[in-house]
Amino acid sequence: MAGTTGGPGAAPGQADAPVPDGRMRAALRRSDIAVGVLVLLLGLLCLWQAAIIPTTPLYAQVGPKFTPYLIGGVVCAVGAGLTLSALRGGWSHTLPDVTEAAPANLRALGLLGAGLLANLVLIGTLGFVFAATAQFVLVAAAFGSRHMLRDLAIGLAVTLGAYLAFDKLLGVNIGAGILEGIL
Repeated sequence: MAGTTGGPGAAPGQADAPVPDGRMRAALRRSDIAVGVLVLLLGLLCLWQAAIIPTTPLYAQVGPKFTPYLIGGVVCAVGAGLTLSALRGGWSHTLPDVTEAAPANLRALGLLGAGLLANLVLIGTLGFVFAATAQFVLVAAAFGSRHMLRDLAIGLAVTLGAYLAFDKLLGVNIGAGILEGIL
């Protein structure tokens, strides 16, 4: 970090934030551009999906496409604004939460991804209870838990309770599998 900011542009009572060096600022600018482009693409996806919503002649004024078009347009405008701001130098280098953040915890990110993947792979064969329990254990590990058996018991209790509430009380099937077939 090269120095501190502050002075005329700083908010009153705000602590001075470190100024990122050239390499970090370039990386943050690329990240800002990526965020802006992704938000813009999300808005375009919303507009595309709104365009394919079927309509009938019964809708005289405001049809089912109005709100998705409105939201898609606003998201596109925000994405375009973020992209333009990023191309002009970015915005995240001014945020203390970004410049002072610790490096990404790749182990935690990997465990979170593994939890999502486990649920995706297991729900079709083993059912909701086992798939969601596996996801619970992996996510708990990602957040730093070192008690796998305790997490397994809690996850099983919570997911079994959720399954029984949905299946028996509400009559909604949320993923039948081995255990669900027994119940």
